[in-house]
Amino acid sequence: MTPAARVQTSIELLDAIIASAMAKGAPADRILAEWFRNNRFAGSKDRRAIRELVYAAIRACGPIPRTGRSAMLRLAQTDANIAPLFDGSNYGPAQIEHGEEAAEGGIAPRWLVRKLAGSDIEGPEADALLGRAPLDLRVNTLKAERATLSLPVETSHTHAPHGLRLEAGTQVEQWAEWREGKVEVQDTGSQLACLAVRAQPGETVIDLCAGGGGKTLALAAAMDNLGQLIASDTDRNRLSRLAPRAERAGATNIETRLLDPKREFELLADLEGQADAVMVDAPCSGTGTWRRNPEARWRLDEGELAKLTALQAELIDLAARLVKPGGRLIYVTCSLLDEEGAGQFASFLGRNKAFSAQDISLPAGRKRGNGIRLTPYHEGTDGFFIARAARSC
Repeated sequence: MTPAARVQTSIELLDAIIASAMAKGAPADRILAEWFRNNRFAGSKDRRAIRELVYAAIRACGPIPRTGRSAMLRLAQTDANIAPLFDGSNYGPAQIEHGEEAAEGGIAPRWLVRKLAGSDIEGPEADALLGRAPLDLRVNTLKAERATLSLPVETSHTHAPHGLRLEAGTQVEQWAEWREGKVEVQDTGSQLACLAVRAQPGETVIDLCAGGGGKTLALAAAMDNLGQLIASDTDRNRLSRLAPRAERAGATNIETRLLDPKREFELLADLEGQADAVMVDAPCSGTGTWRRNPEARWRLDEGELAKLTALQAELIDLAARLVKPGGRLIYVTCSLLDEEGAGQFASFLGRNKAFSAQDISLPAGRKRGNGIRLTPYHEGTDGFFIARAARSC
């Protein structure tokens, strides 16, 4: 493909991504993967270049663009190599017309920029949300140790005690060490959230919103496979991914429970007041993960945010019912908005007098309300709010 053809293809893919974002449909990575699968004529260099162009254009736009062309024109304002490729050639984009408008730049839609600023995420803090995320690994202590593990590429240690960092895009899944379960892909911020649980061998621990089980596997390693570890979620597809991951990791103390939305407690009732620790990794806006999913900014609206905060409150209250006297509740969200983080946790403490906030000591992070906040700008991790509360005896 010519450079101009790559730009035109990227514009067409951006059109699909914009339409999907507005309809709350498939994410950008899935749209790209399907196009690559159905268009084998595009070689590896073409695919790499198209992916780079698409994500660079997404990052260059703040509010959702009107069209893929306007998004690419916005990128052309910051990358001098793009505009000459609007040359009207075969398979290339039409020439730029006089006065043709580019999409608006910025960090996010205006209402969301205001929300972030109200949570002290602005300036360099906000700019860092759209940077490129590194690739972090967690060494699985059920099978290996960071100090002695040898990997095919150079790595550096992260703030997490078992964390390694390497270049983004490294094909870790092709390594024998990954296939043997010695390493798992997991952001350092996520690893630190698991540290806050303080899971111990022999305990009963519940990962209430387990998803695909990344944090569950870290908890199983911390427990040395001793005790009861419950991984629950309402998403059948995501939860089904845990079993093969657990087998590869050698995690043997995990029990999965598929919950019914709005009836979650029914399948957890036998654990009421029994858990030493319950982690609520709550569904959220994902503002802390924009480095990996930049088009997520375009999927969020104020109505959706209100639904998410209501769900978070329901889940944290449900979790409180499962914690035994003297046990602990850990609230985690990958959002940097206070209404999903520090504010949400403060509201929980206000209506649940049996719980009191505990100080958390982590290798990284800064205090925010009754918890700790991690940001891409300060800690180099995904954005997280992490807090822990103890139930009175």
